[in-house]
Amino acid sequence: MLKSKHIFSSLLVLVVLMVSVFPAHAQNQPTSPNNVSVTTYVTVLGPQYTAPPALSKADVNVDEGKQKREVTNWIPAQGDKAGLLLAIVIDDADTTDVASQLGDLRNFVTAQPKTTNIGVFYASNGTIQTASQFAQDHEAVAKTLRMPLGYTGAYSSIYLSVMNLIKGWPATGARREILLIADGIDRFRGDYPISPDVDATVDTAQKVGIMIHTLFANGVGRAGRNSFRVSLGQSNLSKISDATGGESFFQGFQTPVSFSPFLQQLDMVLKNQYWLSYATERSKKAKGDLRKFRVRTEQKEVEISSADRIFVPGP
Repeated sequence: MLKSKHIFSSLLVLVVLMVSVFPAHAQNQPTSPNNVSVTTYVTVLGPQYTAPPALSKADVNVDEGKQKREVTNWIPAQGDKAGLLLAIVIDDADTTDVASQLGDLRNFVTAQPKTTNIGVFYASNGTIQTASQFAQDHEAVAKTLRMPLGYTGAYSSIYLSVMNLIKGWPATGARREILLIADGIDRFRGDYPISPDVDATVDTAQKVGIMIHTLFANGVGRAGRNSFRVSLGQSNLSKISDATGGESFFQGFQTPVSFSPFLQQLDMVLKNQYWLSYATERSKKAKGDLRKFRVRTEQKEVEISSADRIFVPGP
């Protein structure tokens, strides 16, 4: 009897020691075979695009509906995690007034860190024309920036062009983000009440985890002079930015006098991002699905921006 009690006590001590030694490992694993770890990246900012205080994993909560999910990783996008592919996409249907802002764009490009690879693309007739492939030579990339041609084609939809870019963009493990300079008007399929390709663009970007930032610039033609169409275009741009975790930049209904203030804000965004992983239930669909989620913190004067849906793989 005494021997049995001794064996039981020894086993109990061993279990306690194992739990105390390996808690981190246990916390970072899905809790069952039906769970999977999903990863995205988010932006953390203080008031009015200021640098935030540092946040730890304990400061962050993830919710899927009423379900609270376990955060398994929270890593600043810095050091060996700072890699970024940034696509600057300019609509060739923008007015040539954008030419006066090219200096601001070049300064923004050349000021980016070497961990950022930048590519320059022009949206034309529903396709993408490459001015510069992604590169770390920012001086060379900046030289490829040109003013938009100021014309529309038969299939002039900025959203078809963006989806074209995303579908041909292989994953590398780095952050992938787009700065889209356009008026947001869908001249191909129309905007009322909303362009049917806006939701498709959001779905396409969310499935592969691409964040889209938008900067409004006036477009050509009658649509670009119609305040109602311009308002709808801005709503389109806001929707794709909000849904993918990006930022939308506007200055009324006109091309901003200077891009510089908005590019400074974008620079602050890019410098204050975190990789986030959390455990969730695996999708029951064979091809996976997009699931709504929300990232929040109780820290005062700190805002976390993320996509509103994340791709969850299936069986």
